[in-house]
Amino acid sequence: MANAYYIHPIVTEAADHFRIGPAEIGIVPALNQVALAVGILFLLPLGDRFGNRTLVLVFSALQAACLFAMATASSFVIFTAASTVLGAMTVAPYLLPAYASKRTAPEELGRVTALLTAGILFGILYARVGAGVIAEYIGWQVVYYLACGLMLVLVFALRFLMRGKAPPAPDEPPPQPYSKLLVSLAPLVKQHPEAVLSGCIQALNFGMFIAIWLGLGLHLPSDEMGYSVDVVGYLAFTAGLSMVSTPWLGMWVDKVGPERARMLLTIVQVAAAALLLAFGNSLALLLIPIVMNTVAGPVIDVSGRMTILRLEPAIRTRLMTVYVVIMFTGGGIASTMATAAYERAGWSGNVAIAIGFALTALALSTLAFKRAAVAKA
Repeated sequence: MANAYYIHPIVTEAADHFRIGPAEIGIVPALNQVALAVGILFLLPLGDRFGNRTLVLVFSALQAACLFAMATASSFVIFTAASTVLGAMTVAPYLLPAYASKRTAPEELGRVTALLTAGILFGILYARVGAGVIAEYIGWQVVYYLACGLMLVLVFALRFLMRGKAPPAPDEPPPQPYSKLLVSLAPLVKQHPEAVLSGCIQALNFGMFIAIWLGLGLHLPSDEMGYSVDVVGYLAFTAGLSMVSTPWLGMWVDKVGPERARMLLTIVQVAAAALLLAFGNSLALLLIPIVMNTVAGPVIDVSGRMTILRLEPAIRTRLMTVYVVIMFTGGGIASTMATAAYERAGWSGNVAIAIGFALTALALSTLAFKRAAVAKA
């Protein structure tokens, strides 16, 4: 998952290298996120047909090839194309929750989902910290050479760490053809509208994350703030806190329920967005809303996934497809909005996006909580 986030701290370096502006460089993460949504829509349903282990190995190897192409790109067009294909191949992290849920007791689903989320957070942390430091002292292309090597090591390791396809349960229906899996998405969504609602909430939560970190990648190295690129990477160390807090809060979500937990955490996000505006000119004070966002954001995602993973195993991967497609569509939109807003209004433009997303997520989370309460009554 780290591969999508190397660009965040080095966005200024990459823009300077290809001699383009903030709005143009925003196309790279935007197309990456949209391609990820498209890839998940057409590739993730294969998880209900084929073994997740096989799919994870294939898609991880293809990611390594895309990263090498980004490292050696001679033009912005080639770099953007490779990043876009990389997005479409970044399916593996979203096969893992369904893989784990089929091997996890229902009462431990929140804890296991939170642990997987913590692993994703570690990847994002290492991506942002490592990319910023490496770009500052060695060069931004080296980031992608190293990422390619790490993906090849991961492919080798996963061959031994992941088990094959779990045997079907006695009452589990036989796998459907691929075409039927795709066609079945529409009736499944109609039957389980909570998947769409959870996806929209996560799209807003993820969009807030994108707006903040792309904004920081442009704001901190600006003439107004005057920090070097590696400072953006060091700031990402705050994500280390979420690696500890997310598994613990995942157990809390198990106790209070995902809808209630998500509603409470979106209130924290609204407060964090407001503080981003108040503290925008102080690196030290910015740590406060960044930490709030870092702690609350992943658990909102965990809560959203739990509303899907508690359903019957045969439909989880397809409903997770809907959830993740909506999430990354929101991320693609936010990537374009974030860099364009910074070019027009500076840091305050990014904060305005974050506040709008947080308030809308709170409204939808409150609606989801009320709907769940009525359903249980």
